[in-house]
Amino acid sequence: MAKLWSFLRFMVQKGISPDMKACTALVVGLCDGGKVDLAYELMVGKMKGQTKFNNLIYNSLMSGFCKAGRISKALAIKSFMSKNGCEPDLVTYNILLNFFCDGLMLEDAGESMKKMERIGMEPDVYSYNQLLKGLCKANRLDKAYRLMNKMWEKGLCDTVSYNTLISALCKALATRKAYKLFEEMGQKGVAPDVGTFATLIKAFLREGSSHIAKRLLHKMTETILLPDHIFYTTVIDYLCKTGKIEMAQGVFHDMIEIGITPDVVSYNALINGLCKAFKVPEAMLLYEEMQMRGCCPDEVTFKLIIGGLLREKNLPLACQVWDQMMEKGYTLDRFLSEALINAIQSRDAG
Repeated sequence: MAKLWSFLRFMVQKGISPDMKACTALVVGLCDGGKVDLAYELMVGKMKGQTKFNNLIYNSLMSGFCKAGRISKALAIKSFMSKNGCEPDLVTYNILLNFFCDGLMLEDAGESMKKMERIGMEPDVYSYNQLLKGLCKANRLDKAYRLMNKMWEKGLCDTVSYNTLISALCKALATRKAYKLFEEMGQKGVAPDVGTFATLIKAFLREGSSHIAKRLLHKMTETILLPDHIFYTTVIDYLCKTGKIEMAQGVFHDMIEIGITPDVVSYNALINGLCKAFKVPEAMLLYEEMQMRGCCPDEVTFKLIIGGLLREKNLPLACQVWDQMMEKGYTLDRFLSEALINAIQSRDAG
């Protein structure tokens, strides 16, 4: 990118006008790389009057400024493009909608939607999903429901739409409403994805309705939407953090039974839960099992096991695992190093 920038600057200095493809590639690349000011400088300082800009250049700059939180600059670009004979398109408005909704600037988002309709531009599913996201983030769920009904009438409801509202309902502890919406997806022919199931399963586990969570997991496999190790790890980690260790162990074994191989992150999630639940012997068994299955412990694994063993005052085994850790080229952090040294000194002093 730096070489292309130097070359284009050289071209401009020599009075050679770079073509549209070169300018567009550079501006888009700079904006994607977080260098929107440099892209803007190139546009207004080096290329102005020599190259006619297209929507992709303007939209990239607007997106770059929005990502940097500089909405006034993005709006100035929008105004500038209109004055220079390049009308804002759907992407332009969607960039603004994304910014407004992320920042809960819902009045501004609503005005943008109205402006689109006034100029005869039809908002697409992305536009509506942004507004739906904003309403859900602001916890205005009644209004989100109404918007979704409007979206459905326009044929603009997709999996993302349902996932957004289902997630918001679960966060608001309205799991029954979320489940009803999930059932509606099936009735209306909108296919749930792994995210839909993950959100609902975690919500029902949180409230203690493990039977519904299991039903959802079975339904997920029946729809040939097979959960992967990331899905299972997310559920295991959540169960461990909420103290449901036995259920986490059950999910872990289910994962293996259906042929999904746990990775080191999966093992670490369960080992962490076992150590925090003072089930260090079980964590040690899992530590040994993962190696037998060909899954190498990482730095996190060693720290979890050593920390757990020190809390159990099992210094000989902690030192043994520490030796294994050093053989792999890993080192303890300051906190665990001090804890281990203190334990050794206490033993020697005794």
